[in-house]
Amino acid sequence: MFGRDIGIDLGTVNVLVWVKGKGIVLQEPSVVAISINDNKIVAVGEEARAMLGRTPESIEVARPVKDGVIADYQVTEAMLRYFIQRICGRLRIFRPRIMISVPVGVTSVESRAVHDAAIQAGGREAYLIPEPLAAALGANMPIGTPTGNMVVDIGGGTSEAAVISMNDIVVASSVRVGGIKIDEAIISYIRKKYNLLIGEQTAEEIKIAIGSALPLEEELKMEVRGRDQVAGLPKTITITSGEVTEAIAEPLGQIVGVVRNVLEKTPPELAADIIDRGMMLTGGGALLRNIDRLLTKVTGVPCYVAENAIACTAIGAG
Repeated sequence: MFGRDIGIDLGTVNVLVWVKGKGIVLQEPSVVAISINDNKIVAVGEEARAMLGRTPESIEVARPVKDGVIADYQVTEAMLRYFIQRICGRLRIFRPRIMISVPVGVTSVESRAVHDAAIQAGGREAYLIPEPLAAALGANMPIGTPTGNMVVDIGGGTSEAAVISMNDIVVASSVRVGGIKIDEAIISYIRKKYNLLIGEQTAEEIKIAIGSALPLEEELKMEVRGRDQVAGLPKTITITSGEVTEAIAEPLGQIVGVVRNVLEKTPPELAADIIDRGMMLTGGGALLRNIDRLLTKVTGVPCYVAENAIACTAIGAG
């Protein structure tokens, strides 16, 4: 057992780590809290996420990964090192081999940054794998066969669609719209309609509790607390699932656009396979209610959500 093999899904919202023989060992938000005075890291992961929007000026809470690529190199490296140390222990005689997923269509500079960060954080060797390929592997799709397999990976920062055959990507397209953009759409909708300011975490809670890609038969309701823009005082309103569906229509439209774009560029033989087999949805965004039905409705291709949608990419990378 010389060193470990670990697969990392370095996401905009979450970092997931898969270890050979153990499965998913870590799922933490990719958030880091930094003390501005001495430039030290105060908290990483879940602890840091709890501080989002609740810190004094002396502490800055940052997401070092933006739109699926590294925005702040040093912070990303420190975060990766922290996670790798938690798994492998501090005293590492054998450094792990790391496989990290990157979005489709990243530039060579961006992918180089991911590779270097993995090595600096304590990896012996680092390999990169395109996210849709890793997601398809993690969802147990038969990608080694000469048949068309379509996977749609909706993450926090990017959404990607790809058609895979013979262990490689035939057609792929990505857009920098994901869970965070959906949250932002909810924030701006509530601000315009109710003059109420809410934070990112509240928006995410709304999305998970009552969000739906298509109108629901039974409307769900939820109380939302925030700050009134006019009076400047805290206020509570009730919002329905229909309003959330209306709010998130635009970012979802962009995600649907990517899927259509890929289907338009797919060679006819593979397109025939995809109509038969349907497409697989992975990533945290796949857990949004009715998103599979929305895609089926727009494209006419049956859609399925992978069983462990959030973890697919990390499992596939491992």
